[in-house]
Amino acid sequence: MSDAPIGVFDSGVGGVSVLREIRALLPGEELIYYADSAYCPYGGQPREAIQARACAITELLLARGCKLIVVACNTATIAAVEHLRATYPVPFVGMEPAVKPAVAATRSGVVGVLATGAALAGEKFHRLLAAHARDVRVITRPCPGWVEQVEAGELDGVRTRALVERDVRPLLAENADVLVLGCTHYPFLRPIIQQIAGADTRLIDTGAAVARQVRRVLEREGLLARAANGRLQWLTSGDAAEVLGLCERLFAVGTTV
Repeated sequence: MSDAPIGVFDSGVGGVSVLREIRALLPGEELIYYADSAYCPYGGQPREAIQARACAITELLLARGCKLIVVACNTATIAAVEHLRATYPVPFVGMEPAVKPAVAATRSGVVGVLATGAALAGEKFHRLLAAHARDVRVITRPCPGWVEQVEAGELDGVRTRALVERDVRPLLAENADVLVLGCTHYPFLRPIIQQIAGADTRLIDTGAAVARQVRRVLEREGLLARAANGRLQWLTSGDAAEVLGLCERLFAVGTTV
């Protein structure tokens, strides 16, 4: 069982940002990535619909022998991860916006959170604020259109830059010096976000933290792989040539685009 694969899924290609961190930390693990691009984006869909997709993907990954599943999507984590944990026999690792490290890092006392509307409206996010925000002001900003730009492979260009400007500038105007990238798609826009925000603004996402949690769970369960180099397999509900080509491109170049 220790040499069984880890499954990672997202509504589309965004979870590749998490997959890269898992591969960097755990190069011996076999990984299966599922991009649910035919149903992307999850934001705006009913909770029941997201749960149904999460269950369908989980069952597919379990059929391929996965020993642990990463829900590499903030919206799907909010809507489905507790249901998945109660329903299926393998460990699940989910996502959450990096509010705690952002609060610790801010010097101005203002943190901006960039995320989907569904993630910002979720009870899990409000629990995070209650637990960690303390006397820090946390400003949230939904970012319509960002996911779609990444899904189209448009990581720069006039339209992408305009969307990022639209959502980042108001946070900077409120003196935010730390920005949380609260969606797994957003790290692929990191270069353009950093250009607009400036070098003194810190950007934080949770991909590396999720990878560390995956390692902790595998160690706890005695499931760490014994191999030196694990395989990587790509799956999608969308157009395979288009989606998997973009997945491979993002995996190869990551946030250096």
